[in-house]
Amino acid sequence: MTRPFALFATVAISVLSLSPALAETITIKLSTLAERSAPARITNIEAAAEIMNQQFKAAGVDKQIVIDAKSSSAKGWDDLALELLKAFAVGQGPDISVLPHEWIGQFAQDGYAMAMDDRIAATPWVYGDILPVLWNAAKAADGKIYGIPQDAEIRMFFYNKDMLRKIGKDEAFINGLPEKVERGEFTLDDLTALSKEVVDKGGAQYGMLHRPNVGIDYLMVFQSFGVRFADEQTGKLIFPKAEMTKALAWYGRNAKEGVTPVDNTAMSWDAIQSAFKQEKAFIFHQGVWALAWQVGTSMGATWPSDGEGYFKKIGWIPAPAAEKGGQPMNLSHPLLYMVNPKGEHANLAADLVALATLPYFNNQHAVTSYHTAISNAQTAMPIYKENWALSAASPMMAHARFVPNHTKFSSYNKVLFSGLQAVETGKMTPEQAVDFIADELQLQFGAEIDIRDAVAK
Repeated sequence: MTRPFALFATVAISVLSLSPALAETITIKLSTLAERSAPARITNIEAAAEIMNQQFKAAGVDKQIVIDAKSSSAKGWDDLALELLKAFAVGQGPDISVLPHEWIGQFAQDGYAMAMDDRIAATPWVYGDILPVLWNAAKAADGKIYGIPQDAEIRMFFYNKDMLRKIGKDEAFINGLPEKVERGEFTLDDLTALSKEVVDKGGAQYGMLHRPNVGIDYLMVFQSFGVRFADEQTGKLIFPKAEMTKALAWYGRNAKEGVTPVDNTAMSWDAIQSAFKQEKAFIFHQGVWALAWQVGTSMGATWPSDGEGYFKKIGWIPAPAAEKGGQPMNLSHPLLYMVNPKGEHANLAADLVALATLPYFNNQHAVTSYHTAISNAQTAMPIYKENWALSAASPMMAHARFVPNHTKFSSYNKVLFSGLQAVETGKMTPEQAVDFIADELQLQFGAEIDIRDAVAK
């Protein structure tokens, strides 16, 4: 008996043991955020249900699983999480939820998320190949795993190689930049200097652009400067002033030196993306999913759609180290499947999640939505290997870090972004911004946040 069939047989036997009166449809409720680009978050669970239904039929079990999927129109993942917490509070939570990893601690604490450690250990044919780093994003403060990675992604700095050629850089420098970043030889200050050189020599209008609103892309720069957002032992949020000042000072220098426009945070997404696509900007940093608009004819320009042509034009690097010899940084923001432990069919829901996590199904999601593999097996499958963008992005997971699994980090990040905005626009010095952020965080969180002079007390 193969291991996958063992699971199916166990499910079938468990249902056979039920009384005949229960021979009816089993409805599994699934909740996720409505996203046109990611239908497989639902269809993979539906496909898993169909496999189970076929097993039931083969075993002569008069049962059928039906997936009742709700695609929420909430404004974002945080709003969806709050929506779900309200539903769970009145006993109406779904059997399976898709959530951003930072919310898993709250759901675990409230008893709405199933601890998965035993299931993970008992199902190595599914979970034994998951990238180990991703389990770090699925743990609550007690160290247990309460979610299963549904997808992953990686963030990077995109740089235009043609602009470097335009200002006279040779191919060895242009194509050797990622390796120099990996070795810690090329720092964030070096990146600023290079961007300024491109602008000063007429290679680009803008040296470096970043997202205009609150998000997590820019946090990898803070991490390069040694910022840690939470205490690993206690899970408590921290605000280290020294490291924060250095990171904000870097953004401030970029604005003062004309590398980043002082109104970057007032620009629209279309303006920022178009500036990079239409080759007005040397660097843009966000995530691998940006390939959806970078390749082809969108944003008023045509770029190569093949890997060879694209990488001749565009290069990728993680956030360089802040100091020579330091470590580069990447951020990933995995979404997780969470199982309701109080659901009538919690075990079946967990089995569905296991099936939907298999490499075949997860690749259906990855290659259609530009998300990186959650397992090594995915990267070896032809459908993934043939996707040159994802194949190139997967190795960058080696430097992946995550925002804290803390429900209030979203509010923390909003205050941090306001400080970054104030520094870039010249309304505050980095030191003033740090004091402002610290005061705001203290006001909002009180004893829940540890304001420190530096990461190391």
